[in-house]
Amino acid sequence: MTTNGDRPATLPHALGRLRLRLTAWYVGTFFAILTLLGIGMFATITKRFDRDLNASLVVASHELTQLVSTRARHMGQRRDGVADAVDDLRIPDRTLFLTDTAGVAVSRGPIEPWVQQIARAAWARGALDTSHAMANDRVLRVHAERFLATGSPFVAIAVADEIEVEDRYASLIAAFGAAALASLVLVAAGGWFLARQSTDPVERAIVHMRRFMADAAHELRTPLTVVRSRAEIALQRPRDPGDYVQALRAIERESTRLGRIVEDLLMLARADTGERPIEHQRIFLDDVTLDAAEAARAIADRKAVRVEVDSFEEAPVVGDPDLLRQLVMILLDNAVKFTPVNGVVHVGVKATPFAATLTVSDTGIGITGDQLPHVFERFYRGDPSRTRGLSRDTSASEGAGLGLAIAQWICDEHGGTIRIDSQPGEGTVVVVELPAAGQAQNPVMFQTGSRR
Repeated sequence: MTTNGDRPATLPHALGRLRLRLTAWYVGTFFAILTLLGIGMFATITKRFDRDLNASLVVASHELTQLVSTRARHMGQRRDGVADAVDDLRIPDRTLFLTDTAGVAVSRGPIEPWVQQIARAAWARGALDTSHAMANDRVLRVHAERFLATGSPFVAIAVADEIEVEDRYASLIAAFGAAALASLVLVAAGGWFLARQSTDPVERAIVHMRRFMADAAHELRTPLTVVRSRAEIALQRPRDPGDYVQALRAIERESTRLGRIVEDLLMLARADTGERPIEHQRIFLDDVTLDAAEAARAIADRKAVRVEVDSFEEAPVVGDPDLLRQLVMILLDNAVKFTPVNGVVHVGVKATPFAATLTVSDTGIGITGDQLPHVFERFYRGDPSRTRGLSRDTSASEGAGLGLAIAQWICDEHGGTIRIDSQPGEGTVVVVELPAAGQAQNPVMFQTGSRR
């Protein structure tokens, strides 16, 4: 059941409404474009149709004048000879009239008064293009022009029904409407697809953020609860100074762990938003690794674990020295943490003209096959039961599961790769490859590995 306070349940609904609004904007914008395009197209085509219709009337009247002139040359002044020209000249969908200067019909049969008026106006002006509305709502387009045939004055009139243009409009509107409707359907489908594609990263980011916040709250809650509980127990009644010292040391240990978690969360948050500046300077990976190995020995000595330096080669790279040192420290810390007493951690650096390779291996408990696909996920720590009895402290189970996520991000920022090979009970090998100095710093996709 969905409630107002159930945010995960309302997220799909909110994104669904967003997708609908985006799709509506796509369709509305396209509809507006189609409307403007249709108005412009119909205005252009209307003008073209009118021009073509007028031109056809001019051609029809010219044919009539030519035929009358030809008949007049052969028959002299006989009116019946030229009158037959109107009957003999047949032009589809065109009505022809031949009158004298007063609008009296030369052709057989009477003509309507409006035709006579147009004839007289055409004789006065020389030519006339006009329209005439009929009683049945029909509109006729008319072209009339005067001419002389063997010295006799005449007026040739050509008439066409504008329904011809309307029929063309109707077919054009039907074709355009069908195309527009099909286009709107396609735009709606395409808009919905694009809206889903554009909102999917937002949805994933929101889900990722919520999971990150929930995991962070869970990780921070444990040390805070321990600190509060230790303080409450110490304050319940008066105690010996040694008990207070023990309680304060426990609070200090949990505060230190809490500080590390907060620092890791802050780094990952800055990494996600791109706010962590990355330096790019020429450094030697072997020097950074040796420095980190010396620091890791202090941690290893407390667990009776040896850190041994294997073959080291001069390996120049371009990167951020602080981040690369943190990368090496994360790998060494994990190796020491998951290696039993009297175990050995090996570290080495090799170089080729194209890449610098850092290898960290241990003789620890290893990683099972079902955990390998998850080890680079944030807050993933595997099966806690596998870390029991590793050492005299609880460091193996105190981690927040952020170290390898940070290591992967550091490799990504330096255009490198990181991979982990491991067998349960046989140890783990971590290999990091970074582009050598002078090589193109193109980010490389990480091989999906594991983390501890």
